[in-house]
Amino acid sequence: MPQITVDYSGTITPAFDRAGFARALHEATVEIAAAKPEACKTQFRASEFTAFGYEEDGHAVVHVTFGLLAGRTDETKVKLTEAALELLRKHIRDDQGIVLHASAEVRDLDSSYRKF
Repeated sequence: MPQITVDYSGTITPAFDRAGFARALHEATVEIAAAKPEACKTQFRASEFTAFGYEEDGHAVVHVTFGLLAGRTDETKVKLTEAALELLRKHIRDDQGIVLHASAEVRDLDSSYRKF
């Protein structure tokens, strides 16, 4: 914990500094949500095809999902998602003329969550 997943349109892969984003996101998660650095894990999943509304070209989507153990306040969750969105702005170059649609959310992990 935390389990972080970043789903994104594959078209922005060359412009997305994923390593830099992950490092900065982990630092923010430690600071905001009191996570331990060694517990932060982020998985990136590029989507081969993305459509936005009725359009297939000119748009990219990024969605960050945090899975945290229950107990964080709504205020903490909001701070974390806002930090994620700000970090996306810093780690995705805007040189392709693509409209970026970014979102983030925090979900409480189910009580059945286990790891090794």
